[in-house]
This record gives sequence, structure tokens and C-alpha cells, in this order.
Amino acid sequence: MKLAIACDHGALELKNVVKAHLEQKGYEVVDFGTYTAASCDYPEFAGAAAKAVASGECEKGIVMCTTGIGVSITANKVKGIRCALLSDVLSARMTRLHNDTNMMAMGAGIIGQNLAMEIVDTWLGTEFSGEERHQRRIDKMMALEND
Repeated sequence: MKLAIACDHGALELKNVVKAHLEQKGYEVVDFGTYTAASCDYPEFAGAAAKAVASGECEKGIVMCTTGIGVSITANKVKGIRCALLSDVLSARMTRLHNDTNMMAMGAGIIGQNLAMEIVDTWLGTEFSGEERHQRRIDKMMALEND
């Protein structure tokens, strides 16, 4: 699976750890930056990752900043993206089962590296349930992009 990953300066260390973890597990990871600890604007990086997922260049995406809030809002501005801000394993599982999210966000200042790996592994390892009621709700949610 080909994954997009991006962060701002506040989550650079966590992004690098998550990226190495994913590559060790055999995922192809496309890194959209940032690559240094210099202050930067997260929409540039989270937006690029989200566009790669929306276009099909990458199957899923992971974005990070200090809180995860800014990058999740940014990703969700891209048509076709369903990005969940995650800080626990149950939410990671449920957002895949019920919402078929194609991106996830985390806050490096909110969760530690061990929990981040658990969240990432759970999110990537959980398939969408495919239940009609959940698909119906996703279709209604995504139709709002066309209003």
C-alpha cells in the first residue's frame, strides 16, 4: 500500500518515527514534508498529502502537527477526503469501520510515540465494514461537498 505522510515543524520527530515504522512494515511511504524543524505553514504539507490521496496517487494518508487539529482541517478541505483526528485506538478502529476514512491526523504534542504506532497500526489494519447503513451515511456526508 502506498501512503502519503506529512507534518509541520511541531511533529517532525513523530513523522520520522512513524515513517520508519511504516517502511519497516513494508508500506511505500511518500513524504510530503516538512523535512526540517524550521517554522513552517502546515497547510502546504497537509494539503499536498491530501491531494495525493484524493487523486489516487496514494491510497491513504497520515498528517501530523502539534495538536493534529490544523492538519485535519486542512486535509478535510480537499474534495474526497475523510480525515479523522485520532488520539486513541478505539477511535482509530471505529473511524475505519464506520466512516471508511482515507486519512488520519495525530497531534505530536498530544500523544506519545508508542500510542501513535498503535493508532497507526490499528487504523491501517482495520477495513471498512461495508455495511449499508454506514455507506449510506458516508454518501450523505460526501454529498455535502457538492452543495
